[in-house]
Amino acid sequence: MSYHADTLLVDVEDRIATVSINRPEKYNALSMQMLGELHELFVSLHEDEKIGGMVITGVGQKAFAAGADISELHNLKVRSGERISEKGQAALSRIESSGKPVIAAVEGYALGGGCELALAAHLRVASAKASFGLPELGLGLMPGYGGTQRLPRLIGKGRALELILDGNPIDGARAYEIGLVNKVVGEGETVEASRKWLKHIIKKAPIAISMAIRAIHAAYPNRAQGFHDESRLFGHLCGTDDAHEGTAAFLEKRKPGFRNR
Repeated sequence: MSYHADTLLVDVEDRIATVSINRPEKYNALSMQMLGELHELFVSLHEDEKIGGMVITGVGQKAFAAGADISELHNLKVRSGERISEKGQAALSRIESSGKPVIAAVEGYALGGGCELALAAHLRVASAKASFGLPELGLGLMPGYGGTQRLPRLIGKGRALELILDGNPIDGARAYEIGLVNKVVGEGETVEASRKWLKHIIKKAPIAISMAIRAIHAAYPNRAQGFHDESRLFGHLCGTDDAHEGTAAFLEKRKPGFRNR
């Protein structure tokens, strides 16, 4: 089976599909088009019996994915904000719910939506110099692609609050210390390390792998309600003056002047 997407590159070898986010001129920022293509692609990869597992990474070593495309968020209102959050959640949930193992190979920036994308993978391999962060509050927004749900389940409520409220990024070594990352390897080695790990994993029975992933997801109740609440709150923020000011300030490269409305 051949795969095509305008914003993604796909390479298949040894039953492993390597999916590369291909917007290096935008630090691989996640556009609405890309989220749609990610969703469709992972549906196809999940259904392809020749594929045993997937690696997701970004083109180049500067960025895995440096967040959402802020130009697409700037003029959102309440309902359009909810819809974009729901679209991002759907794409990332399709990755997370795959019965085939998915490893995020992270080089460079994994910020905002890019960090949320890494969280949706089952495992994460990063370079020590990778940069993980959720800076949305500085834009008058909040994580809206599942980050408020997946992060505390992965690293605990206290650490999740620290990363989201503080907003400052952490490097790959620190991400490993707090359990955000599974393995740290040398710069430029994340994809090969991820592929090597996947080769080991997919030697096991595919149905057993799928059922194990499904069982682990079942350990977290009320997932649907949590994602619904995140979209609703993200949409509410999109209707505020502070969100419009925060995204405008980002695009205009200046400090925002928030007014709590």
